[in-house]
Amino acid sequence: MDAWQIAWFTIACAGLATLLMVPPGVLVAWLLARRQFPGRALIEALVSLPLVLPPVATGLVLLMLLGRRGAVGRVLERLGIEVVFTWKAVVLAMAIMGFPLLVRTARAGFEQVNERYERVAATLGARPMRVFMTISLPLAWPSVLAGAVLGFARALGEFGATIVVAGSIPGQTRTLAVAIYSFTETGQDTQALTLVLMSVAIAFVALWAANRLASRRAA
Repeated sequence: MDAWQIAWFTIACAGLATLLMVPPGVLVAWLLARRQFPGRALIEALVSLPLVLPPVATGLVLLMLLGRRGAVGRVLERLGIEVVFTWKAVVLAMAIMGFPLLVRTARAGFEQVNERYERVAATLGARPMRVFMTISLPLAWPSVLAGAVLGFARALGEFGATIVVAGSIPGQTRTLAVAIYSFTETGQDTQALTLVLMSVAIAFVALWAANRLASRRAA
């Protein structure tokens, strides 16, 4: 698997992970920004947990849950779905590690939306879903998009959780970060450096885009 194949595989998995994390991430961000409910502090803590836990620990938890003896893994096995040590595990690990950045950024956007607009729309008879789709989300959209880009950038560089739950299988689960580690470990420094430069270029573009969106939101 050459450098470009590894890069495209990583980008594709990070893209799928971003698509996976956006719907629940936007919902959680809106709930934390707009609603007070029992267990709110617990959800905030759970969302932020991947940021403070060692990524390897997150990967180990996923492995224990999704493995054949795990609570989720047993159910998936009956359905004929295999996740561990497949590209699905790569996508899942990326999504979980990028999720907190998406939620935090999108939440900040929802908090900046003037609630007066939402109340006026509700007074005029708009249902909560319509208020969200026509008022809240459009006004917070730059932040939501910036959060998605940050989550995508985090997914691109994910290593610890990925290598535990997906391994380093050439052509199947080897991402840029995992390949850099594997090449370095085996003394293939030239290949590792090539992948490092590619990772820097891709991450730079993603972060530049996120910063541009954030500045647009501030304007």
